[in-house]
Amino acid sequence: MRKSILSIVVLAFSVAISAQKKPEIEWVSIPEGAFVMGTPTTEPERGSDERQHTVTLSPYKLSKYEVTFEQYDAFCKATKRKKPDEEGWGRGKRPVINVTWADAKAFADWMGCRLPTEAEWEYACRAGTTTPFNTGENLTTSQANYNGNFPYNGNTKGKYLRKSMPVGSYKPNVWGLYDMHGNVYEWCSDWYGQYPPVEETDPQGPKTGKYKVYRGGGWNFLARISRSGYRDYFFPERSDLHIGFRVASSEK
Repeated sequence: MRKSILSIVVLAFSVAISAQKKPEIEWVSIPEGAFVMGTPTTEPERGSDERQHTVTLSPYKLSKYEVTFEQYDAFCKATKRKKPDEEGWGRGKRPVINVTWADAKAFADWMGCRLPTEAEWEYACRAGTTTPFNTGENLTTSQANYNGNFPYNGNTKGKYLRKSMPVGSYKPNVWGLYDMHGNVYEWCSDWYGQYPPVEETDPQGPKTGKYKVYRGGGWNFLARISRSGYRDYFFPERSDLHIGFRVASSEK
């Protein structure tokens, strides 16, 4: 009798632990190094806030893919949060959208990681390149999900899918990271502010601010907004159908 009760207790405990199992994150190790953050004044369709400056970064890890609905829904279930709307496109392996900066940070905290800094994001996106995109001087709609009605720098128009695509639908950059251009914008940890005119090491951005940085462009935006050096920002308490995120972790 005692053995039966003990077995039931052990089984119930095992089921509870299993139910709380956190989703797996596939990581890419990003090497330490220095790069020129920002864009040259000769880059077509460049923004005024993209001042070039040298940044040195310590090694870290970045998630191979944007965080998916499947992963985020597990977080919502475990923490009893409301699941975000998927706009009728489906959940599963599509990047989670309609999440605020605080939502993204809460997921990262729950997973024991963090959001990437803006510098970490750009360094990883570039993957050693200095061109407008990590694909070179142009970005086509066979390489990334953006609004192909608005190509970059007078190039040929492409497709406009009008929705996000499952993560990993396009080829990764040379460091093995998917969807750094297009698909959905990705929240970064930094407050938005002007770049300093000096070299920096592991910059964290301004200490305070009104807006949080997000990067990478999205399925409904022009090609120029997907440039490696393009900067954008949004109210941290708001969400939208083109905003998602990926996570980072300090390399040990």
